[in-house]
Amino acid sequence: MAELHDLTALEQGELVRRREVSPRELADHYLERADRLDTVGAFVTLTPERARDRATSLADEAEQHDSPLFGVPTAIKDLNLTAGVRTTFGSAAFSDFVPEVSDNVTLSIEAAGMVSLGKTNTPEFGSPCYTEPDVAPPAVTPWDPTRTAGGSSGGAAAAVAAGLVPVAQGSDGGGSIRIPASCCGLVGLKPSRGRISGSPMYGDAVGLATAGPISRTVRDAAALLDVLAGRRVGDPSWAPPPSGTFLSACDREPGPLRIARFIEPVIADVEVDPDCVRAWEDASRLLESLGHEVVDVPVPLPREAVPVFEICWAVLTALSVVPPERQHQLRPLTRWLSAAGREVNGPEFGLAIGAMRRHAADALTALAAYDAVLTPTLATPPVLVGAMRDDDDPAADFRAQKEFTPWTSAWNVTGMPAISLPLHWTGDGLPVGVMLAARPAEDELLLSLAAQVEAAAPWAGRTPPGW
Repeated sequence: MAELHDLTALEQGELVRRREVSPRELADHYLERADRLDTVGAFVTLTPERARDRATSLADEAEQHDSPLFGVPTAIKDLNLTAGVRTTFGSAAFSDFVPEVSDNVTLSIEAAGMVSLGKTNTPEFGSPCYTEPDVAPPAVTPWDPTRTAGGSSGGAAAAVAAGLVPVAQGSDGGGSIRIPASCCGLVGLKPSRGRISGSPMYGDAVGLATAGPISRTVRDAAALLDVLAGRRVGDPSWAPPPSGTFLSACDREPGPLRIARFIEPVIADVEVDPDCVRAWEDASRLLESLGHEVVDVPVPLPREAVPVFEICWAVLTALSVVPPERQHQLRPLTRWLSAAGREVNGPEFGLAIGAMRRHAADALTALAAYDAVLTPTLATPPVLVGAMRDDDDPAADFRAQKEFTPWTSAWNVTGMPAISLPLHWTGDGLPVGVMLAARPAEDELLLSLAAQVEAAAPWAGRTPPGW
């Protein structure tokens, strides 16, 4: 008989709806696993009493909610404000910060009747693509605990991959959902720009970042996107609403599509690992076998876009408000990026935003004839913990991150939805993702295509050691 954690998030929600399992039973099951099995650096803060109280209070409400994830446990990334719960932003400078308000992500999860077990691990201010903060142990992939879970949603991915929660929210400003999804053998979806509200902080003035789901299956990701999506009063921009639910899009055939593909790295000169090449080639053949036309195309973003992105990234890092008396607690990479951001004056920042939007427009124009785009997710399988981090030379640290993730940030620049799918494992058992992107606001089509791929090459039954 299957254990509760063997079931998908949607299957667990169905059990709650049929009153075969209570929200409290699910919360207890996952809290016990988190307490016993979190050797992967998944959580910064566990909130067992709060979770049990919340789950108990939901016991008689299942029939009043239409969310298929009602009563299902989850966790909230430690970048997201959660009223009354320590929220460190991955930084020792905020190790004792407890916000008085919750942000849109937290409020949306609560409104759907989900139960948060705590805060998932993230690097300082979500900047690096590895998760090795000073406030928690490194987040590692359960497929090999000597290797990174990726970042910045490394804790969320480690939690889902190790079966500590069935589904979790992450955020993605340059690949921070898709990178850990690839490292941990999961589905990671970065939705279209404006799909999920950044209320109330609106901290990303450039439009690179968004929240999104991390899960074991495409359908679970779609269900969590239904929970998170939607605009709030005051949003500066928003994606048009879907024709139905995102979950229902997974049940529609996408039809024959034209899919562009390229493998040349966008933001770094780096040799692509043979396993990542093989995953991309195998995915291309799978898509063709499903009736799609796969076409080789040139890289749609020029290398000149890279320094423009880096200016915007550095300025966003510099905008992090840290009390003067705690500046010394910041990581070397954060101090280096912040210093670079403070050297950019207002007109230079404005020009960089304008240039980035022009590069995005050119890329969208170049890809307009295609329904989707296929690339690898990462240039290598997950690397050893500490392999990218270089406290003595932050510039080398940043360069290593670009070489690890030479494609993901392209779709943050364009605002396109993008998803990493776990379609390949190395001979040593390490997961390797491939990435599909779609036109802006065509999240439904992307999910329909991803669900078709999953049906043809299912992966959910594959679990890591210790599951």
